[in-house]
Amino acid sequence: MSKNNGNLPLDQVLVGDCRQILAGLPEDSIDLIFADPPYNLQLEGELWRPNLTKVDAVDDDWDQFESFAQYDHFTLEWLTACRRVLKPTGTLWVIGSYHNIYRVGRILQDLGFWFLNDVIWVKANPMPNFRGVRYTNAHETLLWVQKEKGKKYTFNYHAMKGLNDDLQMRSDWYFPLCTGKERLKDENGKKAHPTQKPEALLYRIIMSSSNPQDVILDPFFGTGTTGAVARRLHRHFVGVEIDEKYAKLAMERVHEVVQLEFDPPIFVTPNPRRRKRIPFGTLIENGLLEPGQMLFFGAQGDISAKVLADGKLSFNGERGSIHQIAKNIRSGPSNGWKMWFYWDDETQQREPIDKLRQKFYQDAYTSIKPAGLE
Repeated sequence: MSKNNGNLPLDQVLVGDCRQILAGLPEDSIDLIFADPPYNLQLEGELWRPNLTKVDAVDDDWDQFESFAQYDHFTLEWLTACRRVLKPTGTLWVIGSYHNIYRVGRILQDLGFWFLNDVIWVKANPMPNFRGVRYTNAHETLLWVQKEKGKKYTFNYHAMKGLNDDLQMRSDWYFPLCTGKERLKDENGKKAHPTQKPEALLYRIIMSSSNPQDVILDPFFGTGTTGAVARRLHRHFVGVEIDEKYAKLAMERVHEVVQLEFDPPIFVTPNPRRRKRIPFGTLIENGLLEPGQMLFFGAQGDISAKVLADGKLSFNGERGSIHQIAKNIRSGPSNGWKMWFYWDDETQQREPIDKLRQKFYQDAYTSIKPAGLE
């Protein structure tokens, strides 16, 4: 459980200006912030489609600023308020367009945030440029920053790799705009909020940058996409929304989310780097390999070594670890877990000894809860 949770209004939407409301939250209490602030679109006049239907553009009062200076001052104030409540190990995501993201980025750096990535959300179904005077604006930019440079922060690398067919997740993300059943409608059947973000986008952000039971702050909660996804993934949220109508819709939406019973193997991606180190000798002690058994160097070939009772290998009169002997045989990378193979009677073929290590991990540690989830 995250520290300072007892003083936080967990899983609630607070109605008001985030600059004032965040002043009442505990310092260093939030694990992750996602912010979708006003973009300051600076629209001039109405926009019409070729079929003479009017485009429902963002023209709400909350996106109106008299000048860049006023917008910069607003941005400085809400980011300063966010920085105070964010934990030293916490990170912040902010999304924007070319209208505002560069101004936001400069202020983030001025406040001492450290950039980790910028991510491009490529829209699968962007709105066309009806006037034909510019390129179709088909992306938005997300900035991912940490509060203090060098502090340990949450990045679930292996979860992101898993969501991307076991390839490293790139910084260009391809999602459609929020449409269809996901798009919230008002009592008149019109879209409730002009800038509602797709749940898939928030799913990736929350999965990558937080852990179950962490607290996620959204200072511009809108219709509650952050809260809905946080609930699905067993995170807590604190939402702040200045518009009472949006806040009401958001809470109704969040309460409709069916939250499955928390089961760590479902919601937590193991990080191999954090596993307890298993010495090669452990396989011998637990009978997964036997003293005198032969191991083979590679899936094919005639080179072999004998397993010794003390966890060493014997090869050409030399004794050494699985890594030392591998290095003596072939120069270069010497990860013995990947290079040495045993004969598997079940599969009737050579298998890497790392397969036995994974079996031991599974048998010995699957019942242990990840850190922070006691």
